[in-house]
This record gives sequence, C-alpha cells and structure tokens, in this order.
Amino acid sequence: MAKFYSELNESLRQFIEEQKIFFTATAPSAGRINLSPKGMDTFRCIDNQTVAYLDLTGSGNESASHLHENGRMTIMFCSFSDKPLILRLYGKGRVIMPRHLVEWESFYSLFEPIPGQRQIIVLDIDSAQTSCGYGVPLYELKQERPTLKEWAMKKGDEGILEYWRTKNQKSIDGLPTKLFEEA
Repeated sequence: MAKFYSELNESLRQFIEEQKIFFTATAPSAGRINLSPKGMDTFRCIDNQTVAYLDLTGSGNESASHLHENGRMTIMFCSFSDKPLILRLYGKGRVIMPRHLVEWESFYSLFEPIPGQRQIIVLDIDSAQTSCGYGVPLYELKQERPTLKEWAMKKGDEGILEYWRTKNQKSIDGLPTKLFEEA
C-alpha cells in the first residue's frame, strides 16, 4: 500500500543512501517525457526537503531544459535487495551551473569531483511516496562502469566543452538547456 510523506525522514534517507541507482523523470509542457537512470556516487540528501545530484555529461541534457521550462521532476529509487521498496520524490527541480558561484560552491562541496561533471540538479521536495516494490526483481551490483569517467578524461576539459556546444545545447524537442547562458 502506498504511503505519502511531506518530507524525508531518517528511514527514507537511510534507504536512499543504500541505493546504487536512481531514476529521474522530467517533462516539458509539450513534448517527450525524459526518464534517465543515474548511478555512481552522485546523490545527496541535503535536508528533509531538499536533495541534489551531480549531473554528468551525457548524450543529451533533457532534464535541464525541462526544469528551466517548468521545474517538474520526480526522482525514483527502487530496492533490488531482499527488502522491497520503491520511493518516489516529487517536487520542483532547478539547475545549478558552475557559473552560479555561490550556490555552486555550497552544493559542489558535498560531492567528490567526477570527470565530465556538468551541473548540479537540486530538487525541492513537495512530497515523497513509498510503495511495495514486490514486482521488482532481486539484483546484485557487480561493479560501476568506468566508461563515462574514462570517456570524459580522454576528452579533457576542452573536449567536454565542445561536446556540450554540439550535443547539449537543446533538448530533443528543441528547448534550450541554458548551458552557456550568463547567470
């Protein structure tokens, strides 16, 4: 049976810390819904109503464009271990870029640097919901993939910037990601 919360509690925060993968969902007012898996050590609970993740360079930048347009976001965690549980965080997301100096320093200090880091996504939680997760299979983590880090290190800072210029400026529906706009 689903249960709603107005904020995270210690039990939910502990559950989040135990997960090795999470999923983000955003959507523009009109256009495609984006659902992305995320991994590595990129997620942080800031307080009971705020979470953030270090967003890494990817093939697109859908979440940023959607958040700039309307802010709607859901983040989902699901347990693949013996104790089944699904947790969804609903709220308003925002994008913090390195050029947003004060906010960037405040949030970035919570993360270990990862090659290819692009921005930080912050979610102000409106509500959280748990559900059973009985239909989710049991899986074990074998290891993290090194591919994204290796790709980013090989590209280097200038190569990453060029990739952003050519691949991360607009969503697949043509919305701006504001990756290079001034603060």
